[in-house]
Amino acid sequence: MSGQGQVVIITGAGSGIGRATALRFAERGWTVVAADVDEGAAAHTVAELKTPGKAVSVDISDSARVAALISTVVQSFGRIDVLVNNAGFGFRGTVETIEEADWDRVMAVNAKGVFLCSKYAIPELAKTGGRIVNVASYTAAQGIADRAAYVASKGAIASLTRAMAVDHIGQGIRVNAVAPGTVNSPYFAKMLAESPDPESLRASLDGRAPVGRMAEPEEIADAIVWLASEESGFVVGSVLTVDGGTSIWGR
Repeated sequence: MSGQGQVVIITGAGSGIGRATALRFAERGWTVVAADVDEGAAAHTVAELKTPGKAVSVDISDSARVAALISTVVQSFGRIDVLVNNAGFGFRGTVETIEEADWDRVMAVNAKGVFLCSKYAIPELAKTGGRIVNVASYTAAQGIADRAAYVASKGAIASLTRAMAVDHIGQGIRVNAVAPGTVNSPYFAKMLAESPDPESLRASLDGRAPVGRMAEPEEIADAIVWLASEESGFVVGSVLTVDGGTSIWGR
């Protein structure tokens, strides 16, 4: 998939899946806008690219800053062809134990962030016949213990993906999502580093999937790039599960 002259915005591009996705697009010649709340991390990603790129600091829960992001990209590159809504986070807690402010923050970033980025990008994507790829999670369909806010936010993303796909296909915009399983990301690296028994925790994380390991960020990035390509031209409103079989594990 040649991306010569095409522009992709990737949120949460400073690390993990976002960083890997930025590198994958760059390998195919795309101009990459790496958006992240951590401008330094975004700049580090851009420094690794083999194609033109731009690092932008943005809090995707802030409407004004998202609008400014889209405006900056159009002013800098003249177009937007793909939006990858990847940024998100989570933490432990049930509906009984999560503080209301923490619930609101997860929803503001994970769900509202997808809404805002899409809202402001769609008028530009309509000009290019663009694509949106959202990053949901296998937990949106299966659930996981002690992650109520995260699971709810990812379920919202999966449902919003289907709604957006119906609403905007008439504008020539295809909307899909990828639902990763457990990914070998900085989030889990930090969890392992802080664990009193990292070997046991690593075995537990690897054991979530029948393949016996966590996904590498590049494996999720490959799915995102495919959904953004013309090779998936008949795929609309799908949530592509890439979880090593976790969701069919039956245990």
